[in-house]
Amino acid sequence: MKETIKNIITRRSVKKYQDRDVAQELIEEIVKAGTYAPTGRNSQSPIIIAVTNKALRDKLSNLNLEIIRSKHLTTSSGEEDPFYGAPVVLVVLARKDVPTRVYDGSLVMENMMLAAHSLGLGSCWIHRAKEMFETEEGRQVLLDLGITDEYEGIGNCIVGYATEDALKPQKPRKDDYVVWAK
Repeated sequence: MKETIKNIITRRSVKKYQDRDVAQELIEEIVKAGTYAPTGRNSQSPIIIAVTNKALRDKLSNLNLEIIRSKHLTTSSGEEDPFYGAPVVLVVLARKDVPTRVYDGSLVMENMMLAAHSLGLGSCWIHRAKEMFETEEGRQVLLDLGITDEYEGIGNCIVGYATEDALKPQKPRKDDYVVWAK
């Protein structure tokens, strides 16, 4: 099996991480892969905020948790950290004036998750980025980082080393996933 297809088939969402830093070089490879995702009309509308600063990572986690609580939801593990202890958060946003922004940002997210897997790291798409950066605190985070254009949050790609018990067996694919029109 070709290595790319193998990575696509074997990647899993990881929701339990080791307390271990990820080397800067690996993070750079992951975000580089994200920048090569296709975008509508090659607009390259997304941006990636690569968060390795623990204080900012924790602030974003708390913002996400506030949204979960405001909607009376819980994290899938019931934990207080929606980022599941992952040390790296790669936030994907895309310019609001680009009609394909959600698709463009989604492709960036997928490229980064596949790149992380190919490098032996776990990852997971954590939702609610849109809501996070619509809050006053979220907008202030962007301003503090020098981001002044109008962006919509697409997703939070958490990255780190998975714990041994974090990888669950793959569910079988549903029988009617593909409709053939031959």
